Amino acid sequence: MRPIYFLLLFLPIAVVAELLHWPPLAIFAASALAVIPLAGLLGEATEVLAEKVGPRFGGLLNATLGNAAELIITIIAIRAGQLDLVKASLIGSVLGNILLVLGLSILLGGLKHGVQRFNRDHAGMDATMLILAVIAISVPSIFNAAIEPDTLRVEELSLTTAAVMLVIYALSIVYMLRTKAPDKEHGPGGVQPSHTGHRWSPAVALGILGVSVLGIAVMSEFLVGSIEPVTESLGLTPFFVGIIIIPLIGNVAEHLVAVQVALKNQMDLSLSIANGSSLQIALFVAPVLVFLSLALGNPLTLEFNNFELIALTASGAIAAFIAVDGRSNWLEGAMLLAVYVILALAFFFLPFAG
Repeated sequence: MRPIYFLLLFLPIAVVAELLHWPPLAIFAASALAVIPLAGLLGEATEVLAEKVGPRFGGLLNATLGNAAELIITIIAIRAGQLDLVKASLIGSVLGNILLVLGLSILLGGLKHGVQRFNRDHAGMDATMLILAVIAISVPSIFNAAIEPDTLRVEELSLTTAAVMLVIYALSIVYMLRTKAPDKEHGPGGVQPSHTGHRWSPAVALGILGVSVLGIAVMSEFLVGSIEPVTESLGLTPFFVGIIIIPLIGNVAEHLVAVQVALKNQMDLSLSIANGSSLQIALFVAPVLVFLSLALGNPLTLEFNNFELIALTASGAIAAFIAVDGRSNWLEGAMLLAVYVILALAFFFLPFAG
């Protein structure tokens, strides 16, 4: 049993805290800690189902559900009208994967194994896709300044851009399914190898997946509902919570896997997890949320502030530089972590909500 599953004890605690109207901070902390193991269970169930349905459909299943926990949290936030929180969490997820997860993986892997090598071609392709994602996200934000205050055309630009992003994402899945061995890679279309010590039957995995999704949805309701009073009591902005804290909650399980495989000197897989998750957020989750937001009555546009765009662009460039030589060392990991810490401090002192 993985240690993070002990955090499932916070699931009933969060329910009791909500029903008995405990302080918002207690509700926020309990529900956040409960989401972590639920996301881990969802990921493992997805792996089992992906292996059973074969590499092609399995790759598609893994790509679709790779960031399901974050998707659920953001959908709940959109329904609550917290669009700035959603936008911040999307950018924060990409930053967290590129700087925090990759940095920690490279640092710890380098300290244990020295210089580590990985497939430069695969890493380069992921980096190129990430740069494309940065461009796709940045263009609406830059051009909206000229289009506003025509909100209808701003929404139309976001919708059409989101449609193009989904097409590119679908094409990337097709390409990677045809060129990578799915049982060895984990990218937008790859199947992550199992890291569990047990095997579930498809029926059990499907049941666990359903229960996990339901649990994450309920915990997300509690989480989002308590954010405003928690941020006020702690002196934080919803923007900081969205860009730093929410991404950590939804992706901790996958982050741990990336670090674990780096410690086993499997840097190809570690890079694929970090970069692949970033691509899923940027090219799949973000555009899907643009369309879903229309049905929820709170249209979400791909319009981010300058601070988010600068951080995103810099992170995408760093990912490209890391992939250039096909090697990594612990100092590069330390530098990535330093950039993440500096950005986190800057966002912490930023005196507005988004």
